[in-house]
Amino acid sequence: MKLTGRSVIGSVRRLVATAQNGLEVIRFGGLTQDVEASPYEVAERKRMYRLRHYFPDEVPADDTVRPVALLVPPLMVSADIYDVNAEGGAVGILNRAGIDCWVLDFGSPATEEGGWQRDLADHVVALNSAIDTVNEMTGRGVHLMGYSQGGMFAYQTAAYRYGKGVDSIVTFGSPVDIVAGLPFGLPQGLVSEVADFVADHVLTRLPITDSMVRLGFQMLDPVKTAKSRLDFLRQLHDREALLPKERQRRFLEHDGWVGYSGPAAADLLKQFVAHNRMMVGGFVIRDRPVSLAELECPILAFVGEVDDIGQPAAVRGIVRAAPNAEVYEASVVAGHFGLVAGSTATTRTWPLVRDWVHWLAGQGELPEAIAPMAQHVEVNPQRSAATRVVHAAGMLAEAGAGLGSALGSIANSTLRGSVELTGEATRALPRLTRLGMIQPHTRISLGRLLTEQERRAPLRDLFLFDDRVHTNQAVSTRIDSVVRGLISAGVRPASRVGVLMETRPSALAAVAALSRLGAVGVLLAPGSEIARAVELTGASTIIADPENLRDAAAAARRVLVLGGGDARGLTIPPGADVVDLEQIDPAQVSLPGWYRPDPGLARELAFVLVTGTGAKLDLKYITNHRWALSAFGTATAADLDRRDTVYCLAPLHHSSGLLVSLGGAVAGGSRIALARSLDPARFAEEVHRYGVTVVTYTWTMLRDILDADTFPNGHSHPIRLFIGSGMPAGLWRRTVERFAPARVLEFYASIEGDVVLANVAGTKLGCKGRPVPGTARVELISYDSATGRILTDAQGFARRTADNEVGLLIGKASEAVDISQGGLRGVFTPGDAWMPTENLFRRDSDGDYWLMDRRDTVIQTPRGPVYAQPIVDALNDISAVDMEVAFGYPAAPGRTLAVAGVSVREGHRLEAKDVTEALRALDPARRPDLVYLVDEIPRSSTYRPSTRAVQAAFELRSGPTVWYRSPDAETYEPLSDAVLSTLTS
Repeated sequence: MKLTGRSVIGSVRRLVATAQNGLEVIRFGGLTQDVEASPYEVAERKRMYRLRHYFPDEVPADDTVRPVALLVPPLMVSADIYDVNAEGGAVGILNRAGIDCWVLDFGSPATEEGGWQRDLADHVVALNSAIDTVNEMTGRGVHLMGYSQGGMFAYQTAAYRYGKGVDSIVTFGSPVDIVAGLPFGLPQGLVSEVADFVADHVLTRLPITDSMVRLGFQMLDPVKTAKSRLDFLRQLHDREALLPKERQRRFLEHDGWVGYSGPAAADLLKQFVAHNRMMVGGFVIRDRPVSLAELECPILAFVGEVDDIGQPAAVRGIVRAAPNAEVYEASVVAGHFGLVAGSTATTRTWPLVRDWVHWLAGQGELPEAIAPMAQHVEVNPQRSAATRVVHAAGMLAEAGAGLGSALGSIANSTLRGSVELTGEATRALPRLTRLGMIQPHTRISLGRLLTEQERRAPLRDLFLFDDRVHTNQAVSTRIDSVVRGLISAGVRPASRVGVLMETRPSALAAVAALSRLGAVGVLLAPGSEIARAVELTGASTIIADPENLRDAAAAARRVLVLGGGDARGLTIPPGADVVDLEQIDPAQVSLPGWYRPDPGLARELAFVLVTGTGAKLDLKYITNHRWALSAFGTATAADLDRRDTVYCLAPLHHSSGLLVSLGGAVAGGSRIALARSLDPARFAEEVHRYGVTVVTYTWTMLRDILDADTFPNGHSHPIRLFIGSGMPAGLWRRTVERFAPARVLEFYASIEGDVVLANVAGTKLGCKGRPVPGTARVELISYDSATGRILTDAQGFARRTADNEVGLLIGKASEAVDISQGGLRGVFTPGDAWMPTENLFRRDSDGDYWLMDRRDTVIQTPRGPVYAQPIVDALNDISAVDMEVAFGYPAAPGRTLAVAGVSVREGHRLEAKDVTEALRALDPARRPDLVYLVDEIPRSSTYRPSTRAVQAAFELRSGPTVWYRSPDAETYEPLSDAVLSTLTS
């Protein structure tokens, strides 16, 4: 290379300029420039924030009312993010478009009073207050805009205030479905565990400073960080080339970052990463559950196609999380920071925001770049990968560096699948192991499991009721207070105490307090035969709520009133012995020497359930072992964990509510949402608001919800599973069709013994499934339903049934089971012990069990036994049928007819051909003789169709709505007088 004077002088000037500019950067942190920040005034100053009003002196000349925008920054970034490009930034562009700009500044936790103790709710409540202020000062609603977590705050706060004062929401790279956008394809289970650990054990001890935040963001995109620094060094001699981007560079290098308080970061990890509650609902703000389903205002979400923080799949989750809102999206080829700052933001993002606001105000057309967000976006992996490669390769080429970063995706997808596959096993094994370790003398009870939960995570949510969230610690404190009240009222361990209460927190506290005390809870249904139940169980004392005080006082010698607070009045019947537990000060009660919390042993009686009415009134005795068996079995079969919220439709006095809902949720560590009653409209609201993932039911309970049509087909919901018992096959089909992709987990649990069956796969509608691991071994033995005798072989042992042969279901008796009450010995080998159930089943060739009937309700016809359950399931699968029952009717001496009564759904019509086709699946000998229409079928308090009520009202008569089975044609025909006389003769 030939040196000339001009080239030498140019090199020297370049060197001198580089040295001068470098020295200036070293001394002042950057190059000095004449660019000034946009003017603003602090319109409101509070402990949590300062509310900036930009361009406060600019008033429209024609007194037009300007749209109002309130911009929210993320916690780790300075509020100056919206003005970092000065005239090309958010506030500059929006102001020139006639939009009144306000910015919420949370400040830095390092300099604000109590900054390091701020939690997530503090910021949501602060934004809520700021919206009220802007509404009041401008007289208009706001367009709420947020970048990254600021957008999450916008969603959360708008939902928290039910959209009041918010005209629209605009977000930039704000994830909603965190699970769909986990970085590097990591599996949710692994991330959830890590997030919980970090939230509980790291963030509580380690503050996240601004330098840590800056380093973290730079490590997320090291290529871009290296490129920008190399670009800066290469152009350090050219001051004019650097000045336009100098403010942005200084913002990213050091000025734009602020610290992150540990409690806020812990809340973020727990609620939105570990539990994904932005998506499913039920995140908690000041003890109040909130769901994005409350949003109804228009939403515009900006999606960065190469954004690895707010990934497109995560951002697009808003369309499913907010099903009641009109959701739009604008896709931008930019990274996370480039969405709101930089040249792309100046030329594309903020002009689109401007046009969006004007369109909502009726002042223009919706830009073509903004389109309604689809429920399911087809992602082209090749195009997505190519976009990212081109975007990254361009930076790499400019920087002159080489980096390989695509090899991890194959390994990550393999890891994701394997970890998710073993996730259920890692949750199930400890539960099954604990079940296997339970011996008759093992201390296990409802109270003990609640104590363990409170010890592990005192501040974790336990249950929700009436839009309030109660933590483990709060519930444990309430239970201990009730225990002291019970002790002062003379209740001792092993005492039988009735519980007559509606579904409410106090009912849960009463049941748990009796368990913690070691007493036996006799669970009574309101409106049932209370006096007779008290007589049979020996429960002379009843805990009642104010609503059931009169009924309790009429049946028991003593009534303890709980619930409703200490300020409500009580109407005490004359002469009743009533103690108001709410008036007892727990601190004044001295615990006796005999008191030990949670003393219950596995073999000891824990609860007594009262079922049936009249002559069929029956008592079901539940030991602690039996309760634990159902609790851990449910948690295992349903794969319940702390990410789930279980909605308890079944009342606590029903076995499904006590054993499945409450037991499964406590054993699985899930949140419990208590429902006051079955109200379809309220159910629809609370499913979203609480983030319900699992719903429990009994019998035909879900029929009311489906008929109310509060969840039309395709309507987004967070439910993944329905668990319960007694659901008819047709209602099962309607449920899975309406709530797809949720499935039904049908249980069968015997009260006698430890038999628990579960249809985990959910593919065979109406099937009870297979034994749950850890529960009793089961067998089907041949049984003569006419004589009630077990059929034996030549040696006198019970004969096992063949596939599809109806038999009696029995379960292997454990050491904790007292077989003196109806047990069997010597069934298959000398001395073996088994407990028979009250039900007959058949087992198909796959090993799945199908309920056929109760032993005492089999219809004995001249052609042989006819079983009710197959008839009920077949008829219920007719789309026109609402409910149905089957029973025997003595039409003549020695002749009992199998009769089925059906009611028809509103707007439908049932004909004989429908009945014929539905029952064709049954063996001809096991089809009903008659099928007839019933105006309405009554149901019990547990929503079970009342066979007894229909049977009592039945009158055998001919008519067009009574169909008989024609043996010759194998069809059902209207019953004529001639055929009637033949049947009754």
